[in-house]
Amino acid sequence: MHNFLAILLTLVITAITVGGALLLSALIGPKSKMTREKERPFECGNVPFEEPGKQFPIHFYVVAILFIVFDIEVIFLYPWISSFGTVGRYGFAGAMFFILILTFGLIYEWLRGGLEWH
Repeated sequence: MHNFLAILLTLVITAITVGGALLLSALIGPKSKMTREKERPFECGNVPFEEPGKQFPIHFYVVAILFIVFDIEVIFLYPWISSFGTVGRYGFAGAMFFILILTFGLIYEWLRGGLEWH
């Protein structure tokens, strides 16, 4: 249980921070009524001028998937960090091998242009 105390503390602090930000926003934020103009959809501050359903270039999906993959793999490192003292040499070597694979994957994507925004 002691190993998960840091994770629990992080979750509690995060929940308090997010809850406090939402509460402050509701208390001191501007209050205005919704009008027809405010409810109209917009894209980046501009009124949309194309028909919905237009396909996005595949690059948007590739960048999104790469973000999810690397984000989830970083999450796998968090339990290892919280139990760093008890995993020993083999745990450390396994984590370094995992990080090495991640680094090679990131370098490969970088060199292939997968991270370029066209």
